[in-house]
Parts: sequence; structure tokens; C-alpha cells
Amino acid sequence: MSEIHKPVLVKEVLEILTPKKDENLVDFTAGYGGHSKIILNLTGNSIDSYLIDRDSQAIDYLKNIAFKSEPVNIVKQDFYEASKDLFRKNKNFDIILVDLGVSSLHINDQARGFSFKQTGPLDMRMDQTQELDAEFILNKYPESKLRQILEEYGEEPKARYIAKSIILARPLKTTDDLARICAKAWPGHSKTNPATRTFQAIRIEVNQELKQLTESLPVWIKLLKPGGRLAVISFHSLEDRIVKKFFNENSGQRYDDKLLLLTKKPIIPDQTELVNNPRARSAKLRAVVKK
Repeated sequence: MSEIHKPVLVKEVLEILTPKKDENLVDFTAGYGGHSKIILNLTGNSIDSYLIDRDSQAIDYLKNIAFKSEPVNIVKQDFYEASKDLFRKNKNFDIILVDLGVSSLHINDQARGFSFKQTGPLDMRMDQTQELDAEFILNKYPESKLRQILEEYGEEPKARYIAKSIILARPLKTTDDLARICAKAWPGHSKTNPATRTFQAIRIEVNQELKQLTESLPVWIKLLKPGGRLAVISFHSLEDRIVKKFFNENSGQRYDDKLLLLTKKPIIPDQTELVNNPRARSAKLRAVVKK
């Protein structure tokens, strides 16, 4: 499993977060534990640390394989609800890590419906117990709402055409159905698959990714101890803009600033990592420390 799922920017995360003995960690998107395992090996403090994920497969792996013999707190929950729960419990942390990427294991699993490269159901749920999925959105949302999602979450120039085509093609059942609509909107060859932006937009809507991020950032700051560090890894410009704006608005020299920037510019993967893990190419790491 660890060979299939490669955590990104590991060296850079360790350099920026500088884990120390006895510090505690909350990883709000623990996935298959790639980052957390390394950090907890350095801190030696799993009993006061939390690993959060909303995906059942990831939670099973964390509990039964990766951390089977360690007393770390493993919680199945989306990161916004988990953040609020930890705040209500008056928990505080030295290190908070958030990796907003979709796991390679999810992308490669055609049954999850994340990828346009293979036939699968229109699912795209990170938490497979939730009701809302891509099939409902594509077959039930009005054209105006679909267009808005494609424009805002996918930055899709042909959002109007694709939204209208989705309405005319209903009912859509598979990822191929959606990919064909996108291909028809962008005839010819291009470097980026014509379905990329649309699949991203629908996935963001299914999982409420940007809403959760926006609402969670202020809570994460409250969860940090003085001197605590928060690192966020984003994978597309919409996420990175939200993180950058929040960090900039809460850092600087003003008396009420809560944060100091650890990254004036985002840290990106080096060439060696890109060769070994091409999916890391869009990763950006930003970090702050609490005053």
C-alpha cells in the first residue's frame, strides 16, 4: 500500500514543521498515513495525536495496518466536523497537517468514479456513506447550477456548453458519459484532457472541498498551541488562493496578527520527486506558525 500511495513533499514538510520530541500532531487528511508515520516516529507522541479521514478504506488501513500497535487516536470524520469537535474538547496541537490531494488509490479505483481515464460509476464521494454523489448532481441539478459549478470550481471556459450538453444527455450513468461530453466540447488534441476541469468541479461539489477548507482554517488556528505550526498542501489554484489569502490576512506586523508566515512563496516538489511521483506536479505547500 505504501508503495502505491506516495505522500508528497515529505522532505519539505519535515523541514518546515520541524517535529520535536513529545510534540503532538493532528493530521486532518491522514489518508494512508504516509506523512503521519514519519512525523510520529520523530515526536514519539502518538497517544496525544489524532489522525482524521472521512474515507472508510483509509481508516481501516490506519487502524488495522499502519498504526495497529500504536495508541494514536484515529477518527473517521470530515476535517471540518473533526476540527470543531477537537476545539469543543479544548484540544491543542504543536503540529497540524492538511494534505488536500485525492489519494492515488482513489483515482486508480474505477469503482470510486474519480477518474475520466477508466469507466466507473458517477460517484466521486470521499466519504461513501454520504448521500450526495456525482450522479445526483449531474442528473438532478438545474442547468444554471451546473454551469456555476463548472465556472467556479473548474474554471471551465466552455461551462455553458458542457452544462447544456449534460442536460440534453440525461440520464448520465458512467464516467465515460461525462468524459464524452467534455471531449465533444473540446474537439482535437490538447495537452490537458478536456475532462480534467469538469471532473475537478464535480468532485469539489460532491465533497464540498472549498467550503470545508474556508470554514476550517480559522478553527485550525484556534487549535494551535503558541509556537505551533500549520502546513497545508494544496493541489489546484482555488485551494491555494484560499490558503494564501487566509495566511496573509492573519500574519504580518499588526498587533492583532495571530500568525507568522513560514513560507513567503509556496514550496513545490523538486525535479527528483516529480520523476518518481508525477502526480505531485501541482502540489503547493504553505505553512505558518502561531505567535
